[in-house]
Amino acid sequence: MRETLHVPTRNKEKAILVGISNPRQNEREMEEYLKELAFLTDTAGGIPVKTFLQNLDVPNVKTFVGSGKLEEIRAYVKEEAIDVVIFDDELSPTQLRNIEQVLQCRVLDRTHLILDIFAQRAKTAHAKTQVSLAQCQYMLPRLTRLWTHLERQRGGIGLRGPGETEIETDRRVIRDKIARLKEDLKKIDSQMALQRKNRESIVRVSLVGYTNVGKSTLMNLLSKSDVFAEDKLFATLDTTVRKVVLGNLPFLLSDTVGFIRKLPHHLVESFKSTLDEVREADILLHVVDISHPNFEEQLAVVNQTLIELKVSEKPVIVVFNKIDQYTYVPIPEDDLRPKTRENFTLTELQDSWMARNNAPCVFISARHQIHLPVLRELLYQKVKEIHVTRYPFDKFLY
Repeated sequence: MRETLHVPTRNKEKAILVGISNPRQNEREMEEYLKELAFLTDTAGGIPVKTFLQNLDVPNVKTFVGSGKLEEIRAYVKEEAIDVVIFDDELSPTQLRNIEQVLQCRVLDRTHLILDIFAQRAKTAHAKTQVSLAQCQYMLPRLTRLWTHLERQRGGIGLRGPGETEIETDRRVIRDKIARLKEDLKKIDSQMALQRKNRESIVRVSLVGYTNVGKSTLMNLLSKSDVFAEDKLFATLDTTVRKVVLGNLPFLLSDTVGFIRKLPHHLVESFKSTLDEVREADILLHVVDISHPNFEEQLAVVNQTLIELKVSEKPVIVVFNKIDQYTYVPIPEDDLRPKTRENFTLTELQDSWMARNNAPCVFISARHQIHLPVLRELLYQKVKEIHVTRYPFDKFLY
């Protein structure tokens, strides 16, 4: 299957997107997965001009897709002068090498693409160190790639960050760099741990959620601050902490990096200190974009990540955001087919199993400040429950 996504413009790299579907996935899921990959590509600065999708039970161990599909991609790359081909899964070093030999152009996988976006977004020394470590760990088994030496000098998607000169592709140099970066991170982590220790007495609330669900916008509203918020993936990398007062109750609110499907394990490990804000929080605000067609899967991805971080038992308030963008498809009265998620109105969703299974929850629009007083009251009560146990003699505050 091929689908035209955008009309190319100048000064941006043209990209092809490649994915596979299996019998366990339906067509809508695969379309959403490729839309997310297109969004990632756009965030990285490329233009996704076409998608190639193949139905396979399992990826081909040598070339990920079948030989016929790879030849089809090769012909299109040559005909349209494509700059980069991006796969929606992590490729093994062997697959990467074999694919590049056939396509004779730069090939990235989903992991490399996400790492490249993080390299662009990293602003502080801490974030840059974390991203550099993740990139080096990813690069180490892939140093023999065809295009690494040829393309490093001119830049482009997947070419930012460490290893921009040929000599850095030497394994020994990369290993030495990994060791140095780990030492640097240990020092930074110690400093951040000390900062968190100094904030131990005050109640801490952490915003979590899938990337681009509106966490930073909500952070700005609750804390009256100006945290960077943008309609792009991974707009926030560095943890931001602000003091918030609701009623008479003070607490600390932190905004952390968003999660995503197939989040590279190198990043999870490298961003350990950033995710420690989540581990040490007293309350989690799980923000969900209810307008997204796959919001249930996004919610599940975040819940699974919280389980892996061993924080799933913490008190959680689920914030269903972007209700102003929620749409549904009404079913005609004579249609006897059972309703699917798309056929429920927002009111029906609020009264459904989804709301009951994620209680306490609240439905809001951060952008238009709809139902924010409800969220503030719910958050106030949760903070109060913890505060009263730590400061039993401060009852005059509330």
